[in-house]
Amino acid sequence: VVATAYPGTPSTEILENVARMDGVYAEWSTNEKVALEVGMGAAYGGVRALVSMKHVGLNVAADPLFAVSTTGIVGGLVIVSCDDPGEHSSQGEQDNRHFARIAKVPMLEPTNSQDAYELMEWAFNISEEFDTPVLLRSTTRISHCKTVVDVNKERKADLRPPSFTRSPAKYVMVPSNARVRRHAMEERIIKLQAYVEDFPLNEMLLADRKLGVISNGVAYQYAREVFKDASHLKLTTIYPIPANLIRRFAQEVERVVVVEELDPYLEDEVRRLG
Repeated sequence: VVATAYPGTPSTEILENVARMDGVYAEWSTNEKVALEVGMGAAYGGVRALVSMKHVGLNVAADPLFAVSTTGIVGGLVIVSCDDPGEHSSQGEQDNRHFARIAKVPMLEPTNSQDAYELMEWAFNISEEFDTPVLLRSTTRISHCKTVVDVNKERKADLRPPSFTRSPAKYVMVPSNARVRRHAMEERIIKLQAYVEDFPLNEMLLADRKLGVISNGVAYQYAREVFKDASHLKLTTIYPIPANLIRRFAQEVERVVVVEELDPYLEDEVRRLG
């Protein structure tokens, strides 16, 4: 397993803690672009790779992000993007959920520490099953929270032995190859749209049917505290969203409200469903 990063709050602590784990090669990189390119090299060689950075760092890494979305991977590649709503330690307040849709890569987002632990396994499995990098988004309050987590010590990863298979059609994006990979990207999203419909960490909690709240990330925790009696739909699959699950939830309640941080990303996605 390879872990790379460029430091920046609220993401710095990820590599600091991962570096203490046995069996992990960890390094700080010159910048976020280099960090992702090191991770890509590992993933192309069949090794699982974790790359972490703060939200504005993904701007620096955008070029290799779009490249690896096109080529796909062999070993799982998970990119952790830590957004900073409120600009507590950042020069900008951008919403990196948009990167997933633009780059056509799946995105997951935890609502608490337990989700973060469980979603990491799901992220690597999705990456390898669907031949894609996976974005895992966190925000400041999730990144800096500390809660008790039920750890599965029997969990074992199916790690491949490192090896690189030469494949110009997959890795060399001249136009004739890129056009074929573009079709593969679109087919991948269609498969993922079906996959997320039954994703176990998306949860529908039905209570008072007068109000239904759709939320993700730490906003889900806020919504549960404020709207104690309402029905809730917790989403951890941010892109693509589970369209049929959302429609079923909307049919169960009289009024739907979306609670989220920063841009109206989920709100816009829900509106598109009609």
